[in-house]
Amino acid sequence: MAELAVRVRLAVKNRETGLTTTLVALVNSGFEAETPQLLLPVGAARELGLWPLERGARRATYDTAGGPVGVWVYPRALSVRVIAEDVGAPEVVADAVISPLEREVLISDRLMSALQIAIEDGGEGLWRFRFEGLDRLRRSESPQFW
Repeated sequence: MAELAVRVRLAVKNRETGLTTTLVALVNSGFEAETPQLLLPVGAARELGLWPLERGARRATYDTAGGPVGVWVYPRALSVRVIAEDVGAPEVVADAVISPLEREVLISDRLMSALQIAIEDGGEGLWRFRFEGLDRLRRSESPQFW
């Protein structure tokens, strides 16, 4: 079955501790945020040393399609870069948003923009970097659930 969304492989680093991991994240333009944000399930947050919660995390409530959800936010805690073997992708500072309910890593609209990701065909899982031509379409990664 073909993927029905765009997912990209990310190199993610905890800016305070230096812990790094590779994650597959869903590019979700419906995840609207005022700053670049990467939403992490608890398992992914644990890999980055952000769970259990430490000082610096603030409680917030996010509106979702399923209703309000309580999350924890670490402002500017992450360095995020799309892994692409053939280009030097930009590295972006992002907020870590930890959700006890979500099972997949999500990229906010602002982070998508900062990473220069352009969705070309969401139904076919095709995307490119904005600095690439329309002839350079990339395929979605397989989902990673936590």
